[in-house]
Amino acid sequence: MKLLAFAASNSRNSINRKLIGHAVDVVTEIAPGTETEFLDLNDYEMPIYSIDRENEAGIPEPAQRFYDKIGAADAVLISFAEHNGAYTVAYKNVYDWASRIDSKVYQNKPVVLMATSPGGRGGAGVLGAANMAFPHFGADVRASLPVPKFYDVFDQDTGALTDSDLSAQLRDALSKFF
Repeated sequence: MKLLAFAASNSRNSINRKLIGHAVDVVTEIAPGTETEFLDLNDYEMPIYSIDRENEAGIPEPAQRFYDKIGAADAVLISFAEHNGAYTVAYKNVYDWASRIDSKVYQNKPVVLMATSPGGRGGAGVLGAANMAFPHFGADVRASLPVPKFYDVFDQDTGALTDSDLSAQLRDALSKFF
């Protein structure tokens, strides 16, 4: 299986990027031989989407690359940072541009959605929005998992969850790819 994994954040120190790294480790335990490609949203910077820009210059090449990466994958794993209860601007802009190629950006791929934050809700706002919207945009959402209180439940040195209940929930969510 080819897994495409990314944190929907452009922060170099993103806790969602750390969670994605751990989740990929769990996937490779569940299904050895899984080939994973990590995306960094910083590699997909573009002007803010507008119909005027699209009409004047077309779809930027990074949007096509993002869309093509999804198309080449068998499954997609995303962990969302939450900004004011919503997607980060970095993710939303890449998605907005890619949706102009095809509104079914996720191309009927199996998708597992996650979010984490230092707070007690674990990105529940953005995860709720993603769970509602993603099926309309071609995602076969298999599971979603909020990870609250990241710094209390994640060991920075080992790069792994320390909470046994959350670890079991993560393993269960990721097993839905198979």
